[in-house]
Amino acid sequence: MTQKCPIWRSFCLPLALLAAAVPALAIDVPVAAAFRVWNQTSVIRSYLGLFGMFETFGHGLGVIVLTLAIHQLDPKRRWAIPRVLTCALAAGLAADLVKLLVFRMRPYDCPLTGSVWTTFGAWFPLWNAGSSGQSFPSAHTATAVGFAAALCWLYPQGRWLFSILAALVGCQRIVCGAHFPSDVLVGAATGCVASLFLLKIGPLPAWFDRKEAVWRACWEGSVADAEPMNR
Repeated sequence: MTQKCPIWRSFCLPLALLAAAVPALAIDVPVAAAFRVWNQTSVIRSYLGLFGMFETFGHGLGVIVLTLAIHQLDPKRRWAIPRVLTCALAAGLAADLVKLLVFRMRPYDCPLTGSVWTTFGAWFPLWNAGSSGQSFPSAHTATAVGFAAALCWLYPQGRWLFSILAALVGCQRIVCGAHFPSDVLVGAATGCVASLFLLKIGPLPAWFDRKEAVWRACWEGSVADAEPMNR
């Protein structure tokens, strides 16, 4: 099912997201400050809280539960589950690795009174930064984008739905004060790149294609055998 396309075209979206992250630095602090104020108003906070329902799409446990739904509801596509899970979890792991290189305070732990550069700290904090110093990039967004990319590959007819869900995860991370807009954009770019190396570019897509050909024959055969018994 892996589709071939020019490599440069595959990188257009992640490069565009990275490019957008640069000017987004100019609005990071004002946006975070605005949501901090709005979240102090109960009525507005109740509406902003609706974004919380979409966090599951970018959470590791949520990804596993949603993948189990594919397993139960679409038996003929069970052969694709390993690649779908790998796309989502590898994207989140890639973002976590970047967090070890860049120290950045999360909006909810940041005074938001100085310039955007005051939100950054020393390079290569590794594990010393703790959660409050791991704002850059958004691993939830990366996971959601990797998961959405895999689902678009498996169910191309739902590509708009999956893309919107991934975008809503990014919005939720900004609204709740966990990330700045630039963190979300870089997280999305990270998820795009990670999924590319599992769906289109390099040796891994071909490896998955070979394995999936075997798994697909096994699953489709078992489903065909089970259908007469269910009638």
